Amino acid sequence: MQKKLSRVIATTLLLGLSACSLLPEKTDETKNWPVTKLYAEAREEMAGGHYEAAIKLFERLETNYPFGNYAAQAQMEIAYAYYKSQDQAQALAAVERFIKLHPNHPNVDYMYYLRGLINFNDQIGFLSFVYEQDPTERDPKATREAFAAFKALVDKFPDSIYAADSIARMKYLINAMAQYEVHVANYYHDRGAYLASLNRAMAAVADYQDAPAREEALFLMMRNYDKLGMPQLRDDTRRIFERNYPTSKYLDPNSGEKAWWKFWARSSRPAR
Repeated sequence: MQKKLSRVIATTLLLGLSACSLLPEKTDETKNWPVTKLYAEAREEMAGGHYEAAIKLFERLETNYPFGNYAAQAQMEIAYAYYKSQDQAQALAAVERFIKLHPNHPNVDYMYYLRGLINFNDQIGFLSFVYEQDPTERDPKATREAFAAFKALVDKFPDSIYAADSIARMKYLINAMAQYEVHVANYYHDRGAYLASLNRAMAAVADYQDAPAREEALFLMMRNYDKLGMPQLRDDTRRIFERNYPTSKYLDPNSGEKAWWKFWARSSRPAR
């Protein structure tokens, strides 16, 4: 019985191998393409929004022609294709690989810029939902990393064509980080955690002095000092606030906000 079973298994294996040998081998039509054709086809896929196909062709180009300008260009295109396909992890990995392999490439400044854009787009998603989700549940890590990436570009390549846009985005990100601190400070204040709220508001004022969100942070400091029974610090902060923001909506009696010296309901928040 055991011999019969062994013969059946052997026969089955032989038939399987024979069937496999009868199937036509799958050929890679790109294998012998010249570098110019590979690059042109990959660019065409990219233009059509077929990023996965474009990445495969650029990878084939890099494998077949690992040296020269086309290989370096393919690496840059791969990073951009991952970015366009919203694969942040792969895009960042491709960017870091290029910077490591080609630190002196004439277009390496673009890769620094792309690294910033990848993180910048991720933090835009964070800001889009910050009003709908408890802000203390979100860590604006991408915001800080985007800022660091743009800053690295500006520091290393101040004359880059991407420097001006990077500086503009850095200004936006500074306020985004300050606004995050204000959101958290508001969250704590609304729940009666006035000391925690004060600490976050003070951090926003100290760390982001040129950010528009600093106005609301100062106002929150006043509110928290009032709740904590610190009238002298409250009054000192008020003088600083009025000197810097004499027409602030937060102290306008017609804005719906109660003045700092009155009692705020826990549910109230500065109007935006």
